[in-house]
Amino acid sequence: MPSKFPMHDPQNIWQSQTTEPFKMSTTQLRLRAQQNQKKARLKAQFSIVIGLVLFVLFARTFAKGGDVVPRMGLGLISLWCLYFAYQAYRWIWPGRLAPDAPLNATIKSYRSALEKRRDYARHIWRKSGLTFCFLGLALVVVPGLIQSIDHPGLLTNFVPIFVLLTLWFVAFFFISRRDRRKLQREIGELRAFETENQG
Repeated sequence: MPSKFPMHDPQNIWQSQTTEPFKMSTTQLRLRAQQNQKKARLKAQFSIVIGLVLFVLFARTFAKGGDVVPRMGLGLISLWCLYFAYQAYRWIWPGRLAPDAPLNATIKSYRSALEKRRDYARHIWRKSGLTFCFLGLALVVVPGLIQSIDHPGLLTNFVPIFVLLTLWFVAFFFISRRDRRKLQREIGELRAFETENQG
């Protein structure tokens, strides 16, 4: 007997599942919109503070001097930290919404903020300038790696950096993917709520 749900196409199975209609009261929607604003503001503040602190640390190291290429890398990373802080403010910081705003304005503002954050997360390499961060890091690390060809003992100094980078990259990938899915689900729920209230 052939299987009702062929397992060779899980995406098709997932997409063809029936969904229950989205139920939420107006009060619940306003509460969720306010909670989303608070979360987004905290996330933006955290990113801005981290960006500014790292900017100061890398700029101080840059100012101390040293070889030209690593200094260029430190300068690039410190400038990227400022750019990262600015982009966090631009893409994550939520707009203001009056507590007594009409329902349509609340839905529109809430959905717009979620879509903005989703788009930022989807194109984070370009929008947060991560390429420049890694370019700066390469300028700092590569000269030391070249020196370690003649002195293999120096290579062990770079092991912690590569371990941390690998752990960061894996965590970043999974957290970013989870956040995008969560944002997309919330956007879908809001669209369903919007359609239900228009009909």
